[in-house]
Amino acid sequence: MRRTEAGQQEPLDAPSSRADAAVTHPGRRRGLRGMVIVCGVAVLLHLIPLLLPRNMPEQELAIARVTQGVEARVKLLLPLRAHPKATAAELREAAELLLEGAPAEARELAQEAERREPAAVETQLLLARICDMERMERCVRASLERAVQVAPGDARPDILRAELKEKSGDVVGASEAMRAAFGKAPADPLIGLRYVRLLRAAEQPSEALSVLAALQGKVPRARLLVEQGLVLSADGKDAEAVAVFRKATQEDPRLSLAQFELGLALFRVGELDAAQDALRQADRLDLGSPKSLAALCALQLQARLIEDARLTRMDLERRFSGRMELIRQSCSIP
Repeated sequence: MRRTEAGQQEPLDAPSSRADAAVTHPGRRRGLRGMVIVCGVAVLLHLIPLLLPRNMPEQELAIARVTQGVEARVKLLLPLRAHPKATAAELREAAELLLEGAPAEARELAQEAERREPAAVETQLLLARICDMERMERCVRASLERAVQVAPGDARPDILRAELKEKSGDVVGASEAMRAAFGKAPADPLIGLRYVRLLRAAEQPSEALSVLAALQGKVPRARLLVEQGLVLSADGKDAEAVAVFRKATQEDPRLSLAQFELGLALFRVGELDAAQDALRQADRLDLGSPKSLAALCALQLQARLIEDARLTRMDLERRFSGRMELIRQSCSIP
């Protein structure tokens, strides 16, 4: 027992308030100190990349990738023109990051990439795209010609020429450019299918069918049949197209595109009920896309099936509430 200042006795093993303070306060201080240290280390780790001297192009590129605003990107990337460690690939990436919003600065970076690596076809293709954005047609032609010179067997210059021709509305010129690309890469099914699409747009059905025949074994048969049906439809042969689309659905019953095109072709030959069934089946096979239901609604409106179209629109709005502009355009109930 011990006496307190008031003369009362208390057990020797009962801690006093001063003893409590002696035990708890240092522990609390140590905990706070540890927390401050951890926070300080975390802040320092985040600041290190900004505090270190940035003398490597990849550091500027990494920052530019997450930087919003073209002006800030220009300040970061344009100095790479004079950076001795910048590779042609890094300069091309920097130009790509400036392509939207600062094409003139992008061209300066691409030209420096060309100086450092004159034989790179990628640089010439990039310069052609930049010049197209700046509406410098002579520059586009010159860049594509140089691309062919440095890589005569590469199909990419012809593909880009086809894209630019198609964008300007010259589908015949685009199909001619894609013919050159297909000649360089006849085993590439994607180039072949793009060539077929352009031939179809240029109203050259026999050439398109010949290309499809050359793609046998390189593209799934159901997809080839769909492409063949599209060529026939574009040539005004809808009855033949229906038969081909039906073959495609039999070849691959899970191919939504085949059901979709079959539905459109059936509508064109006047088989409305069968067309609606095919479009509904296409929708069931691809529940994530509103395309089939939107087409169904448009056809129902064209056939004056207003109540059916109203039900289809309700289904569209329920399942694709975030695509209201598409719904309004394709399914505008009078």
